[in-house]
Amino acid sequence: MRLRIYYPVFATAVLVVALHLVLAASDATYYMTQVTMSAYYALVVIGLCLLMGYAGQASLGHAGFFAIGGYTCAVLTTYNLSPLKDTPFIAQCQSLGLTIQWQDLYGTEILSFTPWVAFGAALLLTGLIALVIGASVIRLKGHYLAMATLGFGLIVYRLALGTPVLGRADGVSNVPPFPLFGSLQVNGRAPFRVQNYYIAWVVVLTAMVLALNLIHSRVGRALRSIHENEEAAHSLGVNTYRYKLAVFILSALFAAVGGVLLTHYNGSIGPAEATVMKSVRYVAIVAVGGMANLWGAMVMGILLNFLSLRGVFGSYDDTVFGAILIVMMIFAPQGLLRVPRLQALTAILSRRGHG
Repeated sequence: MRLRIYYPVFATAVLVVALHLVLAASDATYYMTQVTMSAYYALVVIGLCLLMGYAGQASLGHAGFFAIGGYTCAVLTTYNLSPLKDTPFIAQCQSLGLTIQWQDLYGTEILSFTPWVAFGAALLLTGLIALVIGASVIRLKGHYLAMATLGFGLIVYRLALGTPVLGRADGVSNVPPFPLFGSLQVNGRAPFRVQNYYIAWVVVLTAMVLALNLIHSRVGRALRSIHENEEAAHSLGVNTYRYKLAVFILSALFAAVGGVLLTHYNGSIGPAEATVMKSVRYVAIVAVGGMANLWGAMVMGILLNFLSLRGVFGSYDDTVFGAILIVMMIFAPQGLLRVPRLQALTAILSRRGHG
């Protein structure tokens, strides 16, 4: 019975392979670049869906967590440690294999931390910041929580825009590829396009499996009870504060992983990734997919980000996502896939499938 929750994972994997074959046959593999980037953005949406749809907590600061992950990796993998290589700390890091020597685009020898070390540091920093922020604001409700997380997002954006080590308005560029296993690496260059397409989808589907396991566990039942009626859940012995804080940190880590991988894929990151409208975009996508609908949020995250990256919305990009959020909140607050007519159609198709 429990295996049934993974059927959509298997079906998605088949669709991913089919999409690759179609793009290869039509000589349109360049679309894989935008699909791969959309997959990394979808990680933020999956984490936000857990937070909003199951814990009932609104956040307008997840672009900040995405940027923290990306900037941490970008700085640690590009900052030249060569002038400090004789210091005891850097010498010890070199002996432990925590640093790497490489050349930038101009042939300059760079000594920096390895992407794996930077990845661990990014998750640790994001988790600590989410713990501090979450412990402070998670008791707030409704628009108070949204405003608090919005303030956090604004702080991250202004820091990215004004800090020299973060590149200010130019951001951080020349970020090296992220080596994984064997010859696999997160790299946005054309020869690596196909392998990165599959790497991104493996990461997304792994995140979906983790999220599905969570919501179908005792923790998931506790989260749903908090979403339905927090006071009643607390009266029944559910530690609402602890669960909400844990999901807040988990959703922040999902965003940080997306930021890290997209930064290495693009080879750069800029302050545009930390803007308030980025956070609004993620909330709008969750609203369209369904507040408590992981698959709907993931699909819409891929689709809407792909259209945005392809330039379909043009200069009205932020306007479109803002309008989407307003329309969804007014006419379908539970998401498109939870509109009564669509629910009825889904139920009919499900009955026919079992018949």
